Amino acid sequence: MAQWNEDLISVEIARTIDGLFRRRVQRSGERLAYRHYDRAAREWVDLSWNDAAALVARWQKALAGEELQPGDRVALLLRNGPEWMAFDQAALGLGLVVVPLYTDDRPENAAYILDDAAVKLLLVQDAGRWRRLAPALEGNEVLRRVVVLDAGGGDLGGDARVVAARTWLPAEGEGLRERKGDPHELASIVYTSGTTGRPKGVMLSHHNMLSVAHAALTLIDCYSQDIFLSFLPLSHTLERTGGYYLPLLAGAAVAYSRSVGQLAEDLQIVKPTVLIAVPRIFERVHGRLKDQMEKRSPVARTLFAQTVKVGWRRFLRQQGRAGWHPSLALWPLLDRLVAAKVRERLGGRLRIAVSGGAPLSPDVARVFIGLGVPLLQGYGLTETSPVVSVNPLHDNDPASVGVPLRGIEVRIGEEEELLVKGPGVMLGYWNNHAATVGMIDPDGWLHTGDQARIENNHIYITGRIKDILVLSNGEKVPPADMEMAIALDPLFEQVMVAGEGRPYLSALLVLNADLWPGLAREYALDPEDPVSLQDPRLLGMIQRRIKGLLKDFPGYAKIRRVALLLEPWSVENGLLTPTLKIKRNKVLERHADLVEQMYRR
Repeated sequence: MAQWNEDLISVEIARTIDGLFRRRVQRSGERLAYRHYDRAAREWVDLSWNDAAALVARWQKALAGEELQPGDRVALLLRNGPEWMAFDQAALGLGLVVVPLYTDDRPENAAYILDDAAVKLLLVQDAGRWRRLAPALEGNEVLRRVVVLDAGGGDLGGDARVVAARTWLPAEGEGLRERKGDPHELASIVYTSGTTGRPKGVMLSHHNMLSVAHAALTLIDCYSQDIFLSFLPLSHTLERTGGYYLPLLAGAAVAYSRSVGQLAEDLQIVKPTVLIAVPRIFERVHGRLKDQMEKRSPVARTLFAQTVKVGWRRFLRQQGRAGWHPSLALWPLLDRLVAAKVRERLGGRLRIAVSGGAPLSPDVARVFIGLGVPLLQGYGLTETSPVVSVNPLHDNDPASVGVPLRGIEVRIGEEEELLVKGPGVMLGYWNNHAATVGMIDPDGWLHTGDQARIENNHIYITGRIKDILVLSNGEKVPPADMEMAIALDPLFEQVMVAGEGRPYLSALLVLNADLWPGLAREYALDPEDPVSLQDPRLLGMIQRRIKGLLKDFPGYAKIRRVALLLEPWSVENGLLTPTLKIKRNKVLERHADLVEQMYRR
């Protein structure tokens, strides 16, 4: 279990999220709270808790002047930074309900959310984003104020509702508001980016999110000396609860990454001790390592493989799952020559790296853990605020999604479905009683839709009830693990296995744009000509490659046909959700002709 942190503020003392912030400022005023990159000054800037409180007070004074009532909804379309935190705390301190939006979401999606939640005030990152969003909001008469953070010198469109933050924000605030808020009142409506249909608004209370953050601290050590690197969008509940409210409870500092593109550089600058990410981040680093190894000498490749093998054996011994082996004597040398250099690229100080939001490939986990990176997989849903389980450092089984957090009950229901009950379970869906009843049964169990088994208190996700492909012969195939295995090959940027109601499995594959030109030349093909993607020799090679990637899978995992694509599936073209999940039906619809071709051959 985690060691006791004397600087920890309990949920009972905090009561509400804004109450937690006030107490953290009182307790830790002069200590480092936040670090961010000032683009105008081109330098990293540190904020103490007192500095953060002064910033929150300015936002609170401005919001208080907008004649908003407790319970009114306010939204923010903002990248991670001190202003996200300040707006959130200022709004919650006035009893307002915060609705986070994804900065890269499609305008029509954001407009739907603003309309559905009857949002009265919106904070938007910049004038460009507002110009893209404004046409989609035509007819919305509830939105009374739009504040543009980076207005620049540009035209804001002549709309009287729209103001630049620099003129709207006062030079200073009037101190933080003290209020006796109800911990169980609605704090936020977080819209799930469903892969089908319209997003649903998950209603989360102050207690929902604080209870989960606090429970996580009973499994994972976190101290005031820690520094988190925040790069998952704060609109993602994993980052909000785990990377924002949890450090607040523990008194740890948070540094805001400039962008995912600059993540490698930011890791070197910030040198975080805690990192929270989705599997895709670890998969990309793994892909780059694999790519680099293929260009190295056979000796270097052998040394890398041996390091991972011995490191993994060392990990199993530390976990009490294996005994001593003579090869472990090589670890100090292998660590110095290989593993330490990889860890240095992650900043060199990582105590904990958490992967959540989607399944993590066992192969990827094995490589990172073998290199001495303390990688922990967790599990949750937006509807559970969001963490249900996580692997503790002392009992880490990477094949599992960990053990339930304190206070959370889990059990297996019909169709092997994982059911969850606990203080993090949402209040319900906003304006959607039917969906709430469909998700939470009369006994209070939330139905996750994920199939699982529970062994030694660890949860193992085995499939997804709705994501099973049923072939025309009645065979049921879970595609997710196959897609994950294929996507480990750097050649494939995105993968979707198809076959519902069909006689066999096929796959739509988006090729890595950087590797495609070289591959095309290898087969004497024109990389600019779309017809090249249908070359029989190329398709044959791809199928053999996939067969190798799936060699350890059961007999059902046979991909008989493939179709190649170059245009990635994205949020912008409507084929990914803002949390980067593939909208399977939309992809099948977009590429219906290609799919039909795969079944006509």
